[in-house]
Amino acid sequence: MVNFDWTALQNEAVRHLQALIRLETVNPPGNEALAAEYLADILRDEGIEPVILEGSPGRSNLVARLRSADEAAPLLLMGHTDVVPAEADHWTHPPFAAEIADGYIFGRGAVDMKQMVAMELMVMLLLRRMDVPLRRDVIFMASADEEAGGEWGAGWLVDNHPDLIRAEYALNEGGGFAFEVGGTVFYACQTAEKGYARFALRTRGKPGHASVPHNDNAVIHLAAAIQCLGEQTLPVHVTTTLRTMFETIGETQTPEVRAALQTLLDGGGLDPDSLPIREDLRRTFVAMLHNTATPTMLQSGSRVNVIPSVAEAHVDGRIVPDQTRESFRAELEAVLGDQAEIEFLDYGAPLESGPDSPLFEVIRQVMMETMPGAVLVPYMLTGATDAKHVTRLGTQVYGFSPVLYNPQVEHFGLAHGHDERIAVDSMGFGTHTLFDVTKRFCQSNA
Repeated sequence: MVNFDWTALQNEAVRHLQALIRLETVNPPGNEALAAEYLADILRDEGIEPVILEGSPGRSNLVARLRSADEAAPLLLMGHTDVVPAEADHWTHPPFAAEIADGYIFGRGAVDMKQMVAMELMVMLLLRRMDVPLRRDVIFMASADEEAGGEWGAGWLVDNHPDLIRAEYALNEGGGFAFEVGGTVFYACQTAEKGYARFALRTRGKPGHASVPHNDNAVIHLAAAIQCLGEQTLPVHVTTTLRTMFETIGETQTPEVRAALQTLLDGGGLDPDSLPIREDLRRTFVAMLHNTATPTMLQSGSRVNVIPSVAEAHVDGRIVPDQTRESFRAELEAVLGDQAEIEFLDYGAPLESGPDSPLFEVIRQVMMETMPGAVLVPYMLTGATDAKHVTRLGTQVYGFSPVLYNPQVEHFGLAHGHDERIAVDSMGFGTHTLFDVTKRFCQSNA
């Protein structure tokens, strides 16, 4: 650990987070240029010259680099500065005021993910202030448009300026939170990310006047297909991340809990009472082990008195690593038979870096020192991040945005919700932890 006045540095990180929250970079339209210029001014004041690049007008991406004396491949600190909209009427504190109350900073982006952008900014400033001798470059990327897929952000940088952000490893959002199983606290480091394979589920029938019902109704066919999807669980797929995660958790548990985890790995179901964890975490564990298909939008007909010939549902499909659209389609067809047509609408490949790497080991060592008794486990994110773009450059991406464990607050669930917030002391903890990980990894021979 480095000897700093960490209280002062925590306050500095909090000020940067508050400033970023107050810049309304809601996507759409984004206006991420506001955040890029703010970050650029801070970096320049400390002798770090950033580059700002617009994917489209107002959609600015910032990249800054601290150069090393050696030629080891860089580490990328990645984040995005856009946020989702906020329903201000449902917030206790205004979503763009960055007010501090009860030890928390409230605001849209406080968890997703301006807090990590502020912490990564602090890591860059501290490395510069200390003049840390690095064995690999450290790159800071604050990109636009992640909440809408990254077309004008990380995806645009990968396509148009790959050498600016090309790295061997990257630290990203998606992990760093803690959860408890059977009295042991586990910190999650995201080593895998589900892909998406969204599709239209379409049924056809005989049109006619609604006053004369018949059995060949496209809407009724669609309802049956959706019910079938809802009642069936797709096959289990055990990835390296999930096997390591469950086995690591099992080592700390009673024989009964260990057996329940093994049952999951073996393709069995999950008894709701077999794991001493929150219900939301239990659902997440199950989602990690399966491809999933969640109907979210329905469309049919043009008038209430006309039986339509076509009915359609849009389904959010998520697939685990090593799965493809084709294997996913085969699983869906095995459940649906010939009840409905399937048309894929968009696709993003799943990702897995795996826990067997020097960066994961450095994170584990730092967490052992920082949070004695807590256990680092690999984790699969069921959603998607900008990792889907950056990995196209061959980068291994790890999600690790560390926060202090609070059993009363489901940290990850605050993202995109009302009263999104992060604890003030988590900003100090996260900055300190990220700095230690970055410094240790970029000074090592790994």
